[in-house]
Amino acid sequence: MYFDTHAHLDLEPLCDAEADVVRRAREAGVNRIVTIGIHPESCEKAVGIAHRHAGVYAAVGLHPHGAVHFSETILTRLDELSRCDKVVGIGETGLDFFRDRSPRDAQRAAFREQVRLARRRNLPVIVHDRIAHDDILSILAGENAAEVGGIIHCFSGDYEMARKAIGMNFLISIPGAITYRGSETQTEAVRKIPLEKLLVETDCPFLAPLPHRGKTNEPAYVPLVARKIAEIKGLAPEDVGRVTTLNALRIFRIPSEEEVRVSYRIRNSLYLNITNRCTNACTFCAKRDDYHVKGHYLKLPGEPSAAEVVAEVGDPARYDEIVFCGFGEPLLRLTDVKEMAKILKAKGAKVRINTDGLANLVHGRNVLPELSGLVDALSVSLNAPDADTYARICPNRYGPASFPAILDFLREAPKHVPSVVATAVALPGLDHDAVRRLAESIQGVAFRLRPFAEVG
Repeated sequence: MYFDTHAHLDLEPLCDAEADVVRRAREAGVNRIVTIGIHPESCEKAVGIAHRHAGVYAAVGLHPHGAVHFSETILTRLDELSRCDKVVGIGETGLDFFRDRSPRDAQRAAFREQVRLARRRNLPVIVHDRIAHDDILSILAGENAAEVGGIIHCFSGDYEMARKAIGMNFLISIPGAITYRGSETQTEAVRKIPLEKLLVETDCPFLAPLPHRGKTNEPAYVPLVARKIAEIKGLAPEDVGRVTTLNALRIFRIPSEEEVRVSYRIRNSLYLNITNRCTNACTFCAKRDDYHVKGHYLKLPGEPSAAEVVAEVGDPARYDEIVFCGFGEPLLRLTDVKEMAKILKAKGAKVRINTDGLANLVHGRNVLPELSGLVDALSVSLNAPDADTYARICPNRYGPASFPAILDFLREAPKHVPSVVATAVALPGLDHDAVRRLAESIQGVAFRLRPFAEVG
C-alpha cells in the first residue's frame, strides 16, 4: 500500500540489518522502497540492495556535500550505474546552503551535470534542497528538468516554492519532519497541494516521525507520515498511501498492474463506478487525461450488472455512505440505480448520488419522485452561474435546454430527497460567489465549492 520514495538502506545501522528492515517494512504495508545513493560507493551498494529484494529500487547520484569531489570519472560511473534495470532515478543531488560542506559553485556545477545525466537517461531527478530554494528552481528551469521531472525530496519550502516546482513536472516528497512542531509552513503547503502531487518518504535512518523522533528511522515508519498527511487533508491514511504510491510509480516509470474498480473506498465512503458514459463533455473533466481517482483506476471495460455491483459492496453498513459516483453519470442507468439503491437501503445503507442534474432532460420525465425513499442525498454539479458559462464549460447535445433543466432539477429535488447540495468546481476565472448565490437562492439547497484539479 505504501511506497517509501527515499531511504538510505546502505547507511548504518540499517545496512547491518538489511533483511530485517525490508521485512518490517512489508509487515507495515510498505511494499516498495527506493534506496538512494549519495556517492559512487553508496550507489553501488544501493543497486546491490535493490537487486536482492523484490519491490526495492535504487537511485544513483552525488550528494551536494560531496560536490567538491565531482569529476568526469564520477559522472561516467553514475552513468554506468544508471543503466541497471532497477535504477529509477538520478540523485540524491541538489544544493545544501545550510551546512555548505562543498563550495556553492561546486554544488551548482555538480547539480547541473546530474540534471543533464537525468535527461540523457530519461530518469527523474531526486533533489536535495536546504536553504537554496531559488537556486534550485533556477537550475531546474535552466537545465530543462521539466522534460524528465523529478522529486523535491524532504520538502522544506513553502507553498509558493512547491507550486513552482510542480509547474516544472516535479512532485513534493514529505518526510517524518511533518509530524514535528515548527512544521507549520510545510503543513500549510501540504494542505494546499493536491494529493496527486505528493509523495511520502522516511529519509531513513534520519528524521524519524513522532513518536520515534530521536531514534533510527526506517521504511516501516512511512505510514506515520501518511497518517499525518491524511489528518491535514481530511482523508484516510489508506487514501494517502494509495495515491502517493501511484504517484511514485508514475514518476519512477515503474509499470503497475492495475485492477479496474467498480467499488472504491475514499475515507469511509464507498463509491460505485457503474458507467463511464456521460451526458456532458466538461472541459475540466479529469478523465480527459487520466482515469484515476484517489489512486483507483476507473476505466471500465464494460458496465457491471446491478447484481454484480451489489455483490461487490457486501455489507453496506460498514461504510458511512454508499455513493453512486464513478467516471460517468450514474443516472444514465436510472433503472439499475433504483434497483441497487433499494437493495442497499434495505441493508442499512445511506445512499448518495453525484449527478450532473440532467436526468429529467435525458429521460423525458421528472425522475425525482422515483428516487424518493431510495436516496438520502444528492450532489448536483451546477458548475456555472448562468447558461452561457455552463454551455462553454459543460457542453452537451442538449444545448441551451441544459442549464434551465439543472435549475428545475434543483428546485424539485428537495421535495423528494432529504439532502441536496449544488456543487461547482473552483475553476480559475469562474465567478464562484455568483454560483454560490444562485445555488443558495433555491430553497432547500446547500452549496459546496470543489477544489480544482483534485478529484475525490
